[in-house]
Amino acid sequence: MIEKGWTVPNWPTAYGGGGLSHDEYLILLQEMAAIQARPALSSFGTSMIGPTLLEFGSEAQKARHLPRIARAEVEWCQGYSEPGSGSDLASLSTQATDQGDHFLINGQKIWTSGAQHADWMFCLVRTDPAAPKHKGISFLLLPMDQSGVEVRPIRLISGESRFNETFFTNAVADKSDLVGSLNDGWTVGKRLLQHERSGMESLVNGGAKEDVMTLVEEARESIGELEGRIADASYRAELLQYEMDNRAFRYAQRRAVEESEGGTPGAVTSIFKVYGSELQQTYYDLLLRMRGVRGVGDVMQDNPEFSPAETARTREWLYYRAASIYSGSNEVQRNIIAKRVLGLPD
Repeated sequence: MIEKGWTVPNWPTAYGGGGLSHDEYLILLQEMAAIQARPALSSFGTSMIGPTLLEFGSEAQKARHLPRIARAEVEWCQGYSEPGSGSDLASLSTQATDQGDHFLINGQKIWTSGAQHADWMFCLVRTDPAAPKHKGISFLLLPMDQSGVEVRPIRLISGESRFNETFFTNAVADKSDLVGSLNDGWTVGKRLLQHERSGMESLVNGGAKEDVMTLVEEARESIGELEGRIADASYRAELLQYEMDNRAFRYAQRRAVEESEGGTPGAVTSIFKVYGSELQQTYYDLLLRMRGVRGVGDVMQDNPEFSPAETARTREWLYYRAASIYSGSNEVQRNIIAKRVLGLPD
């Protein structure tokens, strides 16, 4: 797939991509889905910083970073949220001070997924503290392998540590690693989030990845069958509603691809974030309720009373409780939808 450029099929061949047209890429995605093939490569590089550099990066930045992303030679992480700046991201306070040929970065980021493994971070920092909060922000790239960067894993209630705190103490980012214009990083940062939520792959093969047949099989096992149907009529209705909602979501995503003519949709991506996260929560709520007491496994230790599968399901349920909070809470997304999509007054 790397040789064909199909790790990033619609990127230009000059940067390691496949150079496929919009229609060719759609066909490739559909054919891979038909044989249940996983994506050749899925990472922060392919879905977030790569498309952003294609749109905003300098030629030197594209030539330096994109081929390595396409060949899976580098891992990236995202430096957005801070302890006091989550959904209100524009209130961030991590500062980058101009030192001539480089910036010195001081501050803290939180919920930095994969930072303990990453080679590079794309980061929003404040470069003009006197400007209004949406102004004076810049978008920087910085190497993680330096003494000024410290990563501390965060242990979650699910028992996992997918996220980290990241501390900067005079961390260095070269001037050549400023993406876009100085103090206009908010524009770049917002566009990156749209790429994250609406990459072509997720829009074409999107909807909640959790298939209704898993729920049906669980219902047959946990609730039982009566004359070939799930025995409980209320669960039959809930499963049917989930399948209808999931299909409607998939069709809405595919329509967005067609309307954008292969590009990344704009503010409509907030709709996908809200609906998709709540659909995932519905799925896992249903799964656990049907399992009854077996649905609440002990996630903090190996408990012989619960099977590994039961423990794993409970961890997933706990994980997706956060889906309506991370990447911008659903309340904030609904405000964006009201203003940017529906054009409602403040």
